Amino acid sequence: MSTDSDSETDARLNEERAREQLVELAAEFYDQFDQGDVPRMTLPTRTKSNIVFDEDSDVWVYGDRTSSRTANSVRGARKLLKAIYTVDFLAQQLEEDRSSTLRELYYLSESWDSKEAQFSDQDESNQLVEDLEIVSEVTREDFHMRPEESGATLMGPLELREQTRRGEREIHCQEDVGEGGYQIPNNPDTIDFLDHDIDFVMCVETGGMRDRLVENGFDDEYNCLVVHLKGQPARATRRITKRLHDELDLPVLVFTDGDPWSYRIFGSVAYGSIKSAHLSEYLATPEAEYVGIRPQDIVDYDLPTDPLSDSDVNALESELEDPRFQTDFWEEQIELQLDIGKKSEQQALASRGLDFVTDTYLPDRLEEMGVL
Repeated sequence: MSTDSDSETDARLNEERAREQLVELAAEFYDQFDQGDVPRMTLPTRTKSNIVFDEDSDVWVYGDRTSSRTANSVRGARKLLKAIYTVDFLAQQLEEDRSSTLRELYYLSESWDSKEAQFSDQDESNQLVEDLEIVSEVTREDFHMRPEESGATLMGPLELREQTRRGEREIHCQEDVGEGGYQIPNNPDTIDFLDHDIDFVMCVETGGMRDRLVENGFDDEYNCLVVHLKGQPARATRRITKRLHDELDLPVLVFTDGDPWSYRIFGSVAYGSIKSAHLSEYLATPEAEYVGIRPQDIVDYDLPTDPLSDSDVNALESELEDPRFQTDFWEEQIELQLDIGKKSEQQALASRGLDFVTDTYLPDRLEEMGVL
């Protein structure tokens, strides 16, 4: 298990490295000016065509194509100016040991003394922070940048220590929390795992199903840590899931609805997403297994369904070409879903009773998978 100072020491080292990288990036811009060169910032081309599936690590990563942010045009000069102002702000924020949200950064630019450095919308500021992550090779969490609260939670037999501004807190994720569970912090690397009785981790897409598992005592009966994904999972949720697998050697299961968009939720947990391809090895858990609603379940259990929409069909056909889903299991299930033309929610299992999911469905599935 971790020692008392592990997370605190690691966080401090990461912050120091973040500051160093920001200073180095600013110095690089200065040297380019000093040498009479047109300032530029080179990074991987962030388009779908430059995303490749690394079969060795089973995650999405950027390919070899690169593009440059250069000051040889007015538009390019504005982008670099915004980068320089943002680097200065982030360095000062780290120096003062403060933090801010991505939304606050967008509004803070309104106060900068150059109107040309102000962001036109939050998407622009978000993308710039991601660019800085790529060129500096540190995460936004190390810059003390955070998104709005995702509200994702843990519930189960895990004891942890969290570093907060008010000092350390030791928390048991059943005994010391209410029915809502322990809320995952924006930077899960501030957590030390102290002790646990977990046999497996269950990542659940919807709040209704998460509440059903907790109310039915699934976490107690099966020594399960229930992770509420809240739909498409936030980075913090994917990071702590990966840490639970890598550091505690725990199986990770992903329990979602039975539709193409939910399959992609599984894909983002297991293999990473295109948007955060520069962090796949930090966020993705390739060993995660799917325990969500299968098209075969729709047939076997005669579950309530909705018809597939045109966009659903297009998404399923796209997934047949997606390396993440090119396995016998996924090809068989997706072909079956296209054939029956139906989708179903995980809460549709309630059509067989409120206890069916915890008394029958999940135990049977987990036994088939060798988890129980």
